[in-house]
Amino acid sequence: MLSVFNNNFGHHLTRFMILLIFTLSWGVMSGCSVRYVSVKMKKDGRPVSRILTNKQKRSISQLAVALKALGPNTSQAEADEIAYDAIVYPMVLANRYRLIYPAQLQNVLVNAKRRDRGLCWQWAEDMTAHMEKKKLKTFDLKHGVANRRIKNEHNSLVVTAKGDNFYNGLLLDPWRNSGELYWANVTKDEDPQYTWHLFVD
Repeated sequence: MLSVFNNNFGHHLTRFMILLIFTLSWGVMSGCSVRYVSVKMKKDGRPVSRILTNKQKRSISQLAVALKALGPNTSQAEADEIAYDAIVYPMVLANRYRLIYPAQLQNVLVNAKRRDRGLCWQWAEDMTAHMEKKKLKTFDLKHGVANRRIKNEHNSLVVTAKGDNFYNGLLLDPWRNSGELYWANVTKDEDPQYTWHLFVD
């Protein structure tokens, strides 16, 4: 009798644990969605946000200054446009990707075929394609990669002054903070696991 009880208890406990894990997983999946309701794409292909936080405004302003400082012949107008889009367009992409926070969880969903896009190289690809439409005259767009072909490989868009060396550029990385742009000089990434190089096929 005790053996039957133990078997039934064990069976019910296993079912309970599976249900608990499923419920918690579902809560994580649904509770960490990233959605930006204030952004849209204009007919001319420009992203626009009706509402920007003070932090976003500061980031746009500081990024524009850093872009302009990349070279003496850089255009302030182009720097301003890149900076604005670098902050706002990732929010558009987050909505398109049906983004989940954190970035690593989005990767799991993409690799499991539950999301179409959202891997770091896809962010870099889509950001680059968007910026290329601007036909920039005083800046170059480059593909940066860290830890290539190993588990924590990371890809990102890098912007340099026209004709300048990759290592003088600025890293524009919306992946790591799930649509909130991280940017820094290529050689000054705050995350020590990333040492950036120009991607070469």
